[in-house]
Amino acid sequence: MRKATRAVASWLGAVAGIAGLEHGYFEILQGNTRPDGLMIVSMGPPCVPEEAWNACEPAMTVLPSFLISGILSLIIGLLIMVWSAGFVQRKHGGLVLILLSVALLLFGGGLFPPLIGIIGGAAGTQINKPLTGGPGSVTRFAARLWPWPLVVLMVWLLGQFPVGTFFNDFLKSVMYFGLLLILTMLPLSVYTGYAHDAAGQPGEGN
Repeated sequence: MRKATRAVASWLGAVAGIAGLEHGYFEILQGNTRPDGLMIVSMGPPCVPEEAWNACEPAMTVLPSFLISGILSLIIGLLIMVWSAGFVQRKHGGLVLILLSVALLLFGGGLFPPLIGIIGGAAGTQINKPLTGGPGSVTRFAARLWPWPLVVLMVWLLGQFPVGTFFNDFLKSVMYFGLLLILTMLPLSVYTGYAHDAAGQPGEGN
């Protein structure tokens, strides 16, 4: 089993699930009201999208109720967390994580969190696949970076909400940097995890 690849899949899935819980909670607070359209903001008044660092948590839902969307987002988010922690390494475990993440997208779980979950699921499909061939120089270099891209990504993703709660204007001013960081660290986390497995570092099995 590719242990570093499993770690990537599990952590990315866990973050997606946590975000699903967050979106669901705020949608439930909006009650059994009908969204204006497919695209919604999870956080209702007094949150103002133009003023909040997180744009009041944009999402989408195919359902005509904030309350129902929120409940489903909570349930799916919890399922994703449980699946990522204990079952993603099983046969078709990565595919199940991808499908759960798509459901999270459709039922109010945000926009970026489902994408993170889908990438985690894609990594999960590779957990039990055999590694072939020896690692090249680029792969060996990437292996030495493990697990820091994943650590940086987790710190940023999990730290945004508490930091934004107290320093909204600061976090809003660096969100373009944050977006770039996420888009860089996501694929780098997956690749360095693969590279670590491929290079056969101590403690990892091929």
